[in-house]
Amino acid sequence: MYHCQINFYFTGIPCQAFEQIKTAAPLAHFTHTFSQSRELDAALLAHADAVFANLDGMDEEGALRLLLTQKRADAQVIVLADSSQADRTGAYLNELTDLWICPMSEQMIRFRFLKWQQAYKTDKDFWQTSQYLETTIDHVPNLIWYKDKNGIHEKVNESFCRTVNKTKQQVQGKGHAYIWDVEEDDPVCTASEQEVMKSKKTRVAEENVKTKEGMRKLMTYKSPLYDLDGSVMGTVGVAIDVTKERVYEKEIERKNRTLEKIFTTLDCGVMRHSLDGSQILSINRAALNILGYASQEELVQDGFQMCASTILEEDKQKLHQCMRRLKNEGDSVNLNYRVQHKNGEILHIMCNIKLLKENGKMFYQRFLLDCTAQKQQEKKKERRQMELVQALTVDYSTVCFFNLNTGKGISIRCDEKDSRAFAPNADGNIYFHESMEHYIQTTVHEEDREKLRQFACASYLVQGLANADVQHVNYRAVIDGEILYYQLKAVRAGKWEKQQGIVLGFRSVDVEIRREMEQKSLLENALLQANRASKAKSVFLSNMSHDIRTPMNAIVGFTALAMTHIDHRDQVEEYLKKIMTSGNHLLSLINDVLDMSRIESGKMHLDEKPCCLPDILHGLRNILQADIHAKRLDLYMDAVDITDEQIYCDKLRLNQVLLNLLSNAVKYTAAGGIISMRITQKAGAPFGYANYEFAIRDTGIGMSEEFVSHIFEPFEREKSSTISGIQGTGLGMAITKNIVDLMNGTIVVKSEQGKGTEVAVSFTFRLHSGAKEPQDIPKLKNCRALVVDDDFNTCDSVTYMLGQIGMRAEWTLSGKEALLRTHQAVTRGDIYTVYVIDWLLPDMNGIEVARRIRKEMGDDVPIILLTAYDWSDIEDEAKQAGISAFCSKPLFLSELRGTLHHIVSQESRQEAVAAEAVRRHTGHILLAEDNEINQEIAQAILGDAGFTTEIARNGQIAVDMLANSEPGYYSLILMDVQMPVMDGYTATKNIRALADPNLASIPIFAMTANAFEEDRQEALKCGMNGHLAKPIDVEVLLATLDKILS
Repeated sequence: MYHCQINFYFTGIPCQAFEQIKTAAPLAHFTHTFSQSRELDAALLAHADAVFANLDGMDEEGALRLLLTQKRADAQVIVLADSSQADRTGAYLNELTDLWICPMSEQMIRFRFLKWQQAYKTDKDFWQTSQYLETTIDHVPNLIWYKDKNGIHEKVNESFCRTVNKTKQQVQGKGHAYIWDVEEDDPVCTASEQEVMKSKKTRVAEENVKTKEGMRKLMTYKSPLYDLDGSVMGTVGVAIDVTKERVYEKEIERKNRTLEKIFTTLDCGVMRHSLDGSQILSINRAALNILGYASQEELVQDGFQMCASTILEEDKQKLHQCMRRLKNEGDSVNLNYRVQHKNGEILHIMCNIKLLKENGKMFYQRFLLDCTAQKQQEKKKERRQMELVQALTVDYSTVCFFNLNTGKGISIRCDEKDSRAFAPNADGNIYFHESMEHYIQTTVHEEDREKLRQFACASYLVQGLANADVQHVNYRAVIDGEILYYQLKAVRAGKWEKQQGIVLGFRSVDVEIRREMEQKSLLENALLQANRASKAKSVFLSNMSHDIRTPMNAIVGFTALAMTHIDHRDQVEEYLKKIMTSGNHLLSLINDVLDMSRIESGKMHLDEKPCCLPDILHGLRNILQADIHAKRLDLYMDAVDITDEQIYCDKLRLNQVLLNLLSNAVKYTAAGGIISMRITQKAGAPFGYANYEFAIRDTGIGMSEEFVSHIFEPFEREKSSTISGIQGTGLGMAITKNIVDLMNGTIVVKSEQGKGTEVAVSFTFRLHSGAKEPQDIPKLKNCRALVVDDDFNTCDSVTYMLGQIGMRAEWTLSGKEALLRTHQAVTRGDIYTVYVIDWLLPDMNGIEVARRIRKEMGDDVPIILLTAYDWSDIEDEAKQAGISAFCSKPLFLSELRGTLHHIVSQESRQEAVAAEAVRRHTGHILLAEDNEINQEIAQAILGDAGFTTEIARNGQIAVDMLANSEPGYYSLILMDVQMPVMDGYTATKNIRALADPNLASIPIFAMTANAFEEDRQEALKCGMNGHLAKPIDVEVLLATLDKILS
């Protein structure tokens, strides 16, 4: 089959052998080509299949080395040499195909070349045979393998590799267990191979092979392999994977059983009878039941003549005609007829009659099926269609009937506006295509015309109504210039198989569609809000990850630094301050998240108590003062028209709102910026209430208009703030807005990027009706006072307050003007009794103004220095200049009156906040705490204050320790809430129930991380005296102990 071309290359001196080879005839299926050169040619050598080299006159060793290294790997080399040269080729004999000793006769040359040809042909024949065998083995679908006596696979085909999901390199040389991915060789498989080798016979068997994926079923053919000496050296196996076939066989068997069960239980009647009807060959129970008989005998006795007597007379003739049309074996006919049972019940029968032949005799076989229920369903469907048609005539303004086969129709009802489109022609008919096109052109909105044309296509309606009774489409119509939504409905009418009749109805659905559009819009907005919330929450988590890790990194880092510099007190102290700052910031982040959680769950409630506005605002100033100084900002706070300072409110929540707004202003205002807060009492409040507006402005980075529109949404942060690295949760403003709403207040935000932000918060507070101190001071009544401040509002407000006290107050915006007025007052003898001077005036600071007034007036006139800053840095200088007292902005009437009363009554002017010597305590405190770190912290704090602390690891131990102690041994109990064995609430209740009243009445304070208001209320409810939140604030803890134990 193959054809082989041999490229011969002759090198060396031409000789007789070369010529003889050239003239020799090729063997069958072979052709020869020749090339020749005296010197070795690498190009010719590279293409040669057979090289004949004449070594005569050559350096044998060099020529052979060059020849053997440059030839093709499969090329054969035959060397021609004399006997002496042949002796020198010994080192290369293994690499040569043959060595011809020259000289040689022509006959010898032909003989040697013929032998070479025959050997070459044998090699190619072997290649062809191997190729046939390999191709056959690798491309048959069956698995083929060769094993040695030990069961090692020596050779396998591609199908085998695909089955085991391995390559030939992975399989060949391996045993059964490795190849099939199991723990050990299959004993059944091994035994069958041993039997084949022992019996020397082919064995055919169906074997179950265990694999990693499960069991495989193989049909195997195993035969012995014989060695050269005739002994068995292994086995060859062929297998067909019949796993799927066996599964299919089982499935077919199961389905056959199912079909058999269906046929045996099917209510299908079968009967056979002769051609003349004189003999009933067979009839089953179902057929008898359908025809209305209890037995075959009853059927015959009732007069069976080709058909049963129970068949209605009008249907018998049809049945006889159908049977007479059957002429040849295999002919069949289907028909329907009716049967009336003795009880009057009429059944509709579907019948198949077939002419069959058996044992040389022709007979009728009839299959009977009761289709009464189907007929009833069809009638019900027809009634439903008629009801739909009737409904169309009631609910739809224009109704028409059309026969889609002919296109003709009639108008059943026609609205005035559609009368021209559906007006009948002279023949009294309307035509489907023309009417619909006229309607589309005159009434339908131009953007919906193509859609309605597609729907009103006859072929489209036929296809759609074949699968459903009703089809409809919504579109827009232009009626008197107004766009309204309409619906066209098509309903099948009559028997669809005989005539494609439809009823079309047109009606306005404008109200419904617009309602749906509105609902859809609401849903889309809700989805948009949900997506925005989801996105914002994702951004929040990302920001929180950053904002929590930042202080945590500082805490961990500075803790490590403190440990490495433990001997350097100053450095450690600095590190601890930074750790404290980072911890407080981390706590504020957590508080924000928890506050938002409580707001969303509806658990945040107000705790209204009497409050003093000046205390609240000065407290805010003190909190912010450090940050204001650190960022080199200017903070201005003033009060305008505040006549009611005592109010009822939730001080904690009001502080939270104002502190959040002011903290934002500090956070987003660059160094050198200005922050101001003005509190104004507005008119219009009901009796017993007062309206207050808190206006906060800054000159910070501002916000975009787009961000301001959803600033109160949770987790939202302006991009500029996150990019700039300013920390925050995105919850502050959401919490603020919720608290403001909870307090029945309002909040308005205005901002412009690059210029700053203004926030106005308004509340209506109930006034505290307690007894008020008299406002006037008798010693100062009708005395003159001068207010010096560069801010008009402050001058106006303070002047009004002094008037309330009973003084004649004047104001000026300039320090120099104040000095001029003082000089004039002295000259006229109507001096100023009180001066209120701002510290920072544009032309001269307040201290210098006071110093010059003292020179003019002497030491008796009270001079009050008014400032929006911390005056501790200027206190000494101011007193030397003659300042009598200091007042902080915003200034309230009660503060101004108190200061003046203090001055005129010569009360002590020592600072109320002078440093107090640290008290040392004694006594035992019982600490109920399960966490060792918290134990260590509390023990250290209480130890530094002078207390001896004893620890109980849970509530039960605390109760036992107190019960076993003498009354008065423990001064107080600090009780954690969440502890093993017994929680703090239960322990407190058990203590309050102790028999000894001295032990039962011991002060108990909750010291817990459960820090919400409801947690505080729960602590008081179970009998505790108070609540301290973790992390422990040392000052609050010691102040509480002082209050309880003093």
